[in-house]
Amino acid sequence: MHDESTLSRRGLMAGAGMLAVTGTIAATSGTQTASADGKASSKGRVHMRPEYHFSVPDNWKNDPQRPIYIDGKYHYYYLYNADYLTGGGGTAWRRATTRDHVVFRDEGVAIPKFSNANGDCWSGSVVVDEHGTAGYGKGAVIALVTQAPEGRQAQYLWYSKDRGRTFRPSGTDPVLPNPGVHDFRDPKVFWDEARSRWFMANAEGNLLGFYVSPNLRTWERVGEFRRSDLGLLECPDLFQMTADDGTSHWILGTSANGKGRGLPATYAYWSGAFDGTSFQPDEGEPQWLDWGFDFYGAVTYPHHKKDGTEDPSLRRSIGWANFWDYPHNTPTLVTDGYNGDDMIVRDVRLKRGDGGEYYLASSPTAALSNHVKRTHNLGDVTVDGTKDLNVMSLAYDLTCDITWDPASPPANVGLEICRAPQGGRHVAAGAYLKGPFAYVNRKPTVNPTGGESQTPIDPSSGRLKLRILVDRTSVEMFIDDGRIVHSHRVFPLGVDDRIRLYSHEGTATFKDLKVREIRVRQGK
Repeated sequence: MHDESTLSRRGLMAGAGMLAVTGTIAATSGTQTASADGKASSKGRVHMRPEYHFSVPDNWKNDPQRPIYIDGKYHYYYLYNADYLTGGGGTAWRRATTRDHVVFRDEGVAIPKFSNANGDCWSGSVVVDEHGTAGYGKGAVIALVTQAPEGRQAQYLWYSKDRGRTFRPSGTDPVLPNPGVHDFRDPKVFWDEARSRWFMANAEGNLLGFYVSPNLRTWERVGEFRRSDLGLLECPDLFQMTADDGTSHWILGTSANGKGRGLPATYAYWSGAFDGTSFQPDEGEPQWLDWGFDFYGAVTYPHHKKDGTEDPSLRRSIGWANFWDYPHNTPTLVTDGYNGDDMIVRDVRLKRGDGGEYYLASSPTAALSNHVKRTHNLGDVTVDGTKDLNVMSLAYDLTCDITWDPASPPANVGLEICRAPQGGRHVAAGAYLKGPFAYVNRKPTVNPTGGESQTPIDPSSGRLKLRILVDRTSVEMFIDDGRIVHSHRVFPLGVDDRIRLYSHEGTATFKDLKVREIRVRQGK
């Protein structure tokens, strides 16, 4: 997902925007200054690196690459620019490993940028070639990636003989040449077990091209999936899942931009049928894995059982906590010398809705509960107006059921999180029952741009189940079973650690209210 068109995205990875970010820090804290090398001064230094979300060790990260399971660990690759702070361009593939999807160990660069004359490597996908079809032996790790020599995007094969630690190019010619289109990137490859061949979905402007191959080297175009109302399609995804009713379904996903129609610009998906060459969606309109402003370039990957086999009923997803409208607008450049976080890894399950439709339900990955450092069990809290909690934290997992009388509902219920000691700055998360809609509103705090995300609710139900993850640079709100999620970048100050409950023009009860403080020591 590196378009030279809107906002010159390749140029965006060269480190522009430092002055704007420095201005943000100066305006909000008045204590931080940037030196000539882009690093924060030690005087009055405030750290903003998240406590439990994945973040790049230094400089820049953007696109996640689909994690792959090798030797009992998940290997997570992402695009990385070590020269970002000094204004250098290009992206390498950096690797981290995890066993629980919460604690990640940095493993360094797997594919250096500008490794050959074809330029740096952009997004793609990694597979384990169990049958040795590509000619590098059984179990070789193969990466299909986009490179763009002379600006012409095409797909190239790289291989690893050390279990994914480092990769080498397989020649200089593309395995999937560009047929003459501007956008031709982000190949997503998987082994089609039913047909004993490889399948690729490739992003090509307003369509996804479908290709098959016996050996990862020669590809035949067999179909496409076209949409003209979701902007530029990027980072495709295609996988099969078993739903909660035992039936099996295919899911096609892509990073898309529906803002022109009042829809998100995150991960759009359809349930449907796949016959090896084409995908037939169940419905015309997509569903969305996230309704917030910052869940782009997301990927999903399968869960593996202890014996190494895949569990078709559970996948995980990870998304870039940023968006191309404001990729450089983060104070962490000044406070911590880096720009690049991910939203929390999610456990994703396929469920059957009341109307017979199938949808993906997300929850923060289960192992997050292993990193709770302190729990505040606040019980049932009834509010008519506002109530400040005696809990102060910058990183936590909050859960509750908000209930009200459907015959006499309040106008507005929710929580002010990331709240300043004297009020003013905060993020509002809750439901405007007169709308009626649930929302996350980041307008009242320091944020990149934009304001409030909204999704419809039914006030007559008399309840809203919320799970809200707060970390130093993000807020994620999961509603009910996680069919709806709102993910946002926010930049509260270090003192903005208060929580306020509110119920305006009526009474609501925050049932079984819990705040779990979280801290994770990421591996080095």
